[in-house]
Amino acid sequence: MDESDLDSFEAVAVRACDTAGGYLASEFETNSLAAEHGPDDVKALADRAAERRVLNVLTEAFPDHAIYAEESGKRSGAGEYRWVVDPLDGTNNFCSGIPYFGTALALLREDVPVLSVVRDPLHDDTYVARRGGGVTLNGEPIRAESDMASDHATVSFVLGLDAVRDEELRVKADALNDEVAERCKRVWESWAPALDWGLLARGKLEAVVSVHPDAVEQHAGWLLAEESGARLANDDDLFLAAASDETFETLRTLL
Repeated sequence: MDESDLDSFEAVAVRACDTAGGYLASEFETNSLAAEHGPDDVKALADRAAERRVLNVLTEAFPDHAIYAEESGKRSGAGEYRWVVDPLDGTNNFCSGIPYFGTALALLREDVPVLSVVRDPLHDDTYVARRGGGVTLNGEPIRAESDMASDHATVSFVLGLDAVRDEELRVKADALNDEVAERCKRVWESWAPALDWGLLARGKLEAVVSVHPDAVEQHAGWLLAEESGARLANDDDLFLAAASDETFETLRTLL
């Protein structure tokens, strides 16, 4: 894959996220927050509408690419490229009137993420990560760097839906959450992981701890962490990324 291919993929992904993000921001501002509420999840009508907008852009530009989208599942496609789409990351926030949500896309080449785009429409922020090419925020390079000591750190704690629904996993995650809270100033559970990965990539969060994350936002977020220079560790479905050596070492002992 040459740089011109990646340029093309990035331009389309940014346009898809902009299209979905503009729609979501408009719906949010007009309080169009209709949703179906389950015991451990919520599905906004805006989820599906945003996904349609993303898929329309992607399929028009790359009709042969495979797609996995959160709401509609797998779509036909062949070859080495597959898009992973989270049209509304932070659905609970959106439906509760909390202004913290976005759209996340990742492009995988033979199952390896090579591009991710995360759009925060209410703050007009777009994060782009390219494998081997770093991370930009609104076109400007950013790095995951923080001089905050771990005992003053804010750490995002991400719990995937599989862990929420599994009692044994949830108990273990709660214990880990407590351990992190004992060593850091604040544990932040935002319900919009893709945006948290963006904040880490720009050094606004000191770390992200992710337990059995959902793939639709993890692919995009982990590439943001990798390409922003975050310190990384993972074991099976447990992931740690930190913006400083000291915070990384403090949290890695818990894992």
